Amino acid sequence: MIDLAALRSLQAVDTHGSVVAAADALGFTPSAVSQQVKRLERQTGVDLLERIGRGVVLTDDGRHLLDAGGRLLGDLEAVEAGLHRRTGVVAGHLRIAAFSTAMRGLVAGVVRDLLAEHPDLRVSLVEHEPWDTVDLVATGQVELGLFHTWGDVPVDVPDHLVRTDVARDVADVVVHRDHALAGRASVTPADLVDEGWIATPEGTICRQWLSRMHDGTGRRPRIAHVSMEFESHLALVRAGLGIALVPRLGRADLGEALVALPAHDPVPTRQVVAVHRRTLVDSPAVAAALAALRSSDADPAV
Repeated sequence: MIDLAALRSLQAVDTHGSVVAAADALGFTPSAVSQQVKRLERQTGVDLLERIGRGVVLTDDGRHLLDAGGRLLGDLEAVEAGLHRRTGVVAGHLRIAAFSTAMRGLVAGVVRDLLAEHPDLRVSLVEHEPWDTVDLVATGQVELGLFHTWGDVPVDVPDHLVRTDVARDVADVVVHRDHALAGRASVTPADLVDEGWIATPEGTICRQWLSRMHDGTGRRPRIAHVSMEFESHLALVRAGLGIALVPRLGRADLGEALVALPAHDPVPTRQVVAVHRRTLVDSPAVAAALAALRSSDADPAV
């Protein structure tokens, strides 16, 4: 009989590329993970891992076992979720990944209320970029993930994941109060073509959206400074070093030095999306979290 716990360890080694990384993700020691994989090799009578450089990869036999065994693990997860639904108790360990502004403006308050309502539930939070979040959910490393989509900038979601829209967010153009545009009721990309932008790094969804905003102007945005965090964007605008496109969700107080200008043509709107595995459709913990996220009063698109 194949040991399912050992199979989970093998799956973690495949996902993370090493025994040490797998152990960290599972909360075990590297020795425990290594012993579980060796036990699985004894049970099956085949080598499952081979060393490549400093890491390990699955052998062909290991890949075959994991491809077939992964379906078993998914079925087991679905059975467990259904069992929890029958009891009607929201309990267990729910791991949630989210992007930074959602963590501040949405998740923190929702999880606080969720834990107060369901004392048998344990929640762990981790912050990641959207593409990484989808991958974490898809590979079974977290149960629920939150990512954002801007306009037609795509985020690919595998078929075995379920998408749920939970909130809508709008970004404003933030300028210093002494800026020539500070007195305007609103602005368009055409008004901003000569401005120096403070932007997120190349390849991020927010940077892609900033570029898409300028499509109708025939010009690319002029990037003056690059920073990952929107709180840093506000500090740089406050210092008079440029302007920034900053979402309302999780945004710090602008104070007296900054002005937020609504933008239009287009309105910079993003959708906050939750994803979970289809095997968790019956999970009371996932259902409770989704309900709390959808009903949150943190939706800033007003």
